[in-house]
Amino acid sequence: MKQPFMKKLVEILIAASAFMLALMMFLTTLDVFLRAAFNSPIPGAFELVEYMMAVLVPFGIAYCAFHNSHIAVDLIMDRFSSKVRSVTNMAVTFISLVFVILISWQNILYFWEVKSFNTTSAVLHVPAFPFVIPTALGFAVFALILIRQIASRFKEEKQE
Repeated sequence: MKQPFMKKLVEILIAASAFMLALMMFLTTLDVFLRAAFNSPIPGAFELVEYMMAVLVPFGIAYCAFHNSHIAVDLIMDRFSSKVRSVTNMAVTFISLVFVILISWQNILYFWEVKSFNTTSAVLHVPAFPFVIPTALGFAVFALILIRQIASRFKEEKQE
């Protein structure tokens, strides 16, 4: 069962991600058109696309995790019993949770580092620190989703 709060949060993240993707496509198309037609590309278009990717990817990862649609190769796992698959799934989910929490935590630390050094982009001098937040947020939501998955698997195990 999907939790309404988590579902709403993931919907907001994927809407932001879709908006960034649309902006990226528009900006890239306009940049290519201006370069080809007038030999005048948009200054800083490449770095803006890089910043937009910093929003698109982590929010997309959280969406993918919520819908449990990450790529899985079952070539070997299909040969094991359901109990072995269940234990392996739980172990992989727990290990993933540890790494996702570390990624989120390190991005929070990185945010403060980038903010304190006033890091900016090379061409447009856009501050970099706001674009570290989506990675921390996306992976924090991913961690919450993994916690929910672990809890539901424990619940399923107790019911069996």
